[in-house]
Amino acid sequence: MKTLIRPGASLVAAALVALVISVRADAPHVYAIKGARLVTAAGAQVVVSGTIVIRNGLIDAIGAGVQPPPDAMVMDGAGLTVYPGLIDMGNTAGLDVNPNQPQPPNLRTTDEAERWKRNLIFRPEFQAVEHLKGDAPELLRLASNGITTVLATPPGLLVKGRSGLVNVAGQADEPQIGSVGDYRRGLQIVRAPVALHIDFTEFPGIVRGDGYPVSLLGAIAFVRQSFLDAQYQHAVRERFNKGGTDPSFDALQPALEGTLPVAFEAGSAREILRALSMAKELKLDPVITGGREADQVVADLKARNARVIYSLNFPVRSRMLPADADEPVSALRSRAQAPRVPAVLQKAGVLFAFSTAGLRDPKDFVRNAARAVKEGLPADAALRALTIDAARIAGASDRLGSLEKGKIANILVTDADLFDDKMKITHVFVDGRMVVVEDAATPAPRGRSGQ
Repeated sequence: MKTLIRPGASLVAAALVALVISVRADAPHVYAIKGARLVTAAGAQVVVSGTIVIRNGLIDAIGAGVQPPPDAMVMDGAGLTVYPGLIDMGNTAGLDVNPNQPQPPNLRTTDEAERWKRNLIFRPEFQAVEHLKGDAPELLRLASNGITTVLATPPGLLVKGRSGLVNVAGQADEPQIGSVGDYRRGLQIVRAPVALHIDFTEFPGIVRGDGYPVSLLGAIAFVRQSFLDAQYQHAVRERFNKGGTDPSFDALQPALEGTLPVAFEAGSAREILRALSMAKELKLDPVITGGREADQVVADLKARNARVIYSLNFPVRSRMLPADADEPVSALRSRAQAPRVPAVLQKAGVLFAFSTAGLRDPKDFVRNAARAVKEGLPADAALRALTIDAARIAGASDRLGSLEKGKIANILVTDADLFDDKMKITHVFVDGRMVVVEDAATPAPRGRSGQ
C-alpha cells in the first residue's frame, strides 16, 4: 500500500518562511486521478468520468477507459474536475533584476549620458530566463491559484528584452544529484526565447536624466532607427563578409527575420495602431500585450494576424476618491468595457490569451476571466485563452496547454467548474510533481497502489 501524506509540513513552513505552497520533494513520480471529470481543452468532448495517469513529469494516459497502473499513487477523483494548468502570459515574478538604475552623477558629456540611457532602454539581448530565481516565493505562490506556467517577461523600458515560458516550480532533485552542476533552472524553462518585448507606454515620464530620446516621438524614432541599423549591419556583413558587430543589433535579427515575435505593450486603440504600423513597416510578427482597447481595432489586428495578450488587471474605482465624487466618463466607460473586450476578440477570430500583468492578487486571474465569461465570452473560449491558446502564442502547444498523452503534466484539480464563484482548487501538479496547496478545500490525497 502506498499512501500520500504531507511530508514535514512544519519544517517546510519554517524553512520557507511564509510560502503558500511547497514542492512535494519525496512524492513518487507516478500518479493516477480516477473517476474525475476531465476537461482537456484540446477540442475533445469533456470526459464525464475518467482517469488521468501521470508518469515522470508527463501525461502517460487519459480517458474514460483508462485504468490506474499498479505502481501509481491513486487519487479518488469523484466530484472533482481536472483541467490543464493555467498559463499566465505576462509576469515578472521570480526575476532577480532591477532595471531602473538612476543616472550616475558623474556623467560629463551628452555622449556619456546617451550611452548610459541607451544601456537602460535598449536591451534586446536581455534574456529574462537567465535571471530567473526558480524557487522565489512569489513565483511558487501562483500555483495555489492554478497557475502552473508563466511567460517571464523582462522588466524595464522601451526595448526590454526577451521573454521565456517557465514552470512555476522546478523538479525536485534526487539526493545524490546537483552537488556540482546547477541544471535546475534549465529544467524549469519550457521555451525561450518566446518574444522580444517593446513598451512605449511608460515613456518618457518614467525616464529621467539627459540624453536622447526624451519624448514619446523620440522613443518611437529611436526604436525604428535601431531596427534599421540592425538591418544595415546584417547587410554589410552579408555583402562584404566584414564589419563591426553590435550584440544588441545581432539580437534584433530574429525579429527582423520573422522568427521571433515582437510583443508591443499597447493599451489604447491609438497605441495598438501605432504598434501595428511599425510591425508592418519593418515586417515584424506582432503580438499586442495589455490591449485595453483592442476591441476598437479588431479588424486591424485580424488583418495583421496579430495575437493579443489581454491583461486581466481590470480598471477599478480609485480608493482615494470620496464615495460621492464624480469620475470622467472615459474612466467609467473603460471600467465597464474591460470585461467585454475578450468576447469581441473571440467573435472576430483574433487569437488571444490572458496575463496577470498589474494584478495585486493572483486570485483575480480566474475571477476576472469569469467576469469576461459573464460578459459574453464563451466559457470554452475563456478556458482556451488560459491554456492551449496561451501555449500556441508562446509556441509551446506541442508540450503543454491541454490534457493529452505525452504532454507536460501541468494539471489543475478543482471541486467545481473553473468559473464557478464557489470553486476551490484542491490539487495542483507542476511538471508531474504535486505541490501542496495550503488553502486547498480537501486534504492531501490518500490512496492504494493500483486502485
